[in-house]
Amino acid sequence: MATVSPGDRKDLIGLIVSDHRAAERLFAELIAGAGDAQHRRDLADHLTTELVRHSVAEELYLYPAARRALPDGDDVADRGIEEHADIERILKDLEGVDPADRTFDELIGRLYVDVQDHVAQEEREVLPRVQDACDADELRELGELVARTNAAAPTRPHPSAPDTPPQDLVLASGTGMIDKFRDALTGGDAR
Repeated sequence: MATVSPGDRKDLIGLIVSDHRAAERLFAELIAGAGDAQHRRDLADHLTTELVRHSVAEELYLYPAARRALPDGDDVADRGIEEHADIERILKDLEGVDPADRTFDELIGRLYVDVQDHVAQEEREVLPRVQDACDADELRELGELVARTNAAAPTRPHPSAPDTPPQDLVLASGTGMIDKFRDALTGGDAR
């Protein structure tokens, strides 16, 4: 099956692939080691925010669509959610680490490998199948929901938070609001 590319698509598939490319750019800068410690911390915080928002969007819209549309959709969704939980645990570990500490680079390396594996599998297998199984209107509507959800999504990792409906739907916006309040108080979320 062919991989998908975002192009100018504003539907579910295009937005997800666009998020993947944005994360790759942040990883490239982090791995290059450019900038002082504060710049690297800001990049890591921004990457964390983007990955958490992206995970929420996939768990609220992509995986339920996969569950509905694909014969093995439950397995596909469960695997993706499990990978997100692994990534969020690494993000949580990274949260307080000084960028001058070699643990910072080790965690970034582990995170990079896990995210790259997840993205490759998703773009090679999951997204093309969901794209084929759903009609253009549904993908466009889901893309609009993703765009709206990004504004309210959490900005910090919450590896122990529920990640399946309906609990995830109820907690995501409340957690996002609390994270945004914390970000305002602490100067977090380096967007």
